[in-house]
Amino acid sequence: MERDRVALITGAGSGIGAATAQALVARGVGGLVLVDRDAAH
Repeated sequence: MERDRVALITGAGSGIGAATAQALVARGVGGLVLVDRDAAH
């Protein structure tokens, strides 16, 4: 079951990371840890 899984996604603010997060939510993953950083800092 996908609900028993947790995913850690880096670069989740945009691009492939954001698309991956959306896809996992659609599949019903039980938990997501999303990480992104601003390159200016």
